Amino acid sequence: MTEASINPAIRAKRLRAGLKRRYAREGRFRLYGLLAIGVAVGFLLLLLGRIIEQGHTAFYTHTITVPVYMDPARVDRAYPQGTNFELLVAEQQLARLGVADDAEGSRATAMRGLFSADLKFAAAEVIQKNPNLIGQTVPIAASVSDDADLYFKGEIRLDTPAEQRRLTDEQIGWLDRMKTSGLVAAHFNSDLFTRGDSTEPELAGVLGAVVGSALMLLVTAFIAIPLGVGAALYLEEFAPRGRITDLIEVNINNLAAVPSIIYGLLGLALFINWMHLPRASPLVGGLVLALMALPTIIIATRSSLKAVPPSIREAALAMGASRTQTVFHHTLPLAMPGVMTGAIISMAHAL
Repeated sequence: MTEASINPAIRAKRLRAGLKRRYAREGRFRLYGLLAIGVAVGFLLLLLGRIIEQGHTAFYTHTITVPVYMDPARVDRAYPQGTNFELLVAEQQLARLGVADDAEGSRATAMRGLFSADLKFAAAEVIQKNPNLIGQTVPIAASVSDDADLYFKGEIRLDTPAEQRRLTDEQIGWLDRMKTSGLVAAHFNSDLFTRGDSTEPELAGVLGAVVGSALMLLVTAFIAIPLGVGAALYLEEFAPRGRITDLIEVNINNLAAVPSIIYGLLGLALFINWMHLPRASPLVGGLVLALMALPTIIIATRSSLKAVPPSIREAALAMGASRTQTVFHHTLPLAMPGVMTGAIISMAHAL
């Protein structure tokens, strides 16, 4: 039986059934795509949620304001930085809480552990600005120690066994009494963005890391982008075709897949051990990152140059432009969006 001899109604029914199956397949495909997107977004939200949950406490901190009697017998008027303000404050705070220190001074040491090292600098700065405050009681505000801050944030709990936490029951009792008396206050941790590295966790910030990263990226951009674009222009527009050019192209493609740790070891051996450049200089990091970014820039720039229609070059040459004028006045400007894309990708990789 031929297709033409089939009843039109049966043929239409078959067509509708085929269309229905086709639409069903398309609907299932869209559903699978939406499910895949939903799973990816769910994992992303889970990751961001965990980051926020674990890191949001870094954006606020606690300070303690204690009245300090600037004992003339212990505060050095000429050189206040040499005064042991930490011990002075600890002893006075114990006295205010009605706690007697033992012969070894262990309670004073435990009280000192609740204050940040920033306390002595704050007290010394006050005396340095106004030495006439010696002999008077002055309120001094400073950050609490990292352990005390963690306790106020709920990361250290009293119900945790004493051997598993860094604060004793006595220290936790002192912190509760000081907080009840209104000496402790929570506020936004601006020091996180205005301070650099520190051996004291409560005084550490990200400013040094941000500035160092910015300086290294500047060095990387000034070195990698001009060299990468220039190398791509030469290989694509001027270099004669031959085995040497093919070998260079293969090696550039291979370098784009080299792990970053290899570039780090190369920078250690070349720039530090052989050239003896300073270890902490952004120049060394920028040079290493420039080596890592070069293959990406070269490959992206060459792809953009290849995408420029040959008719542009032919028309420029036919109008009397030289090869160099054709490249820099016509080909490169048209390829610039792709060149910038490659530069942005390489800088993001370096960052």
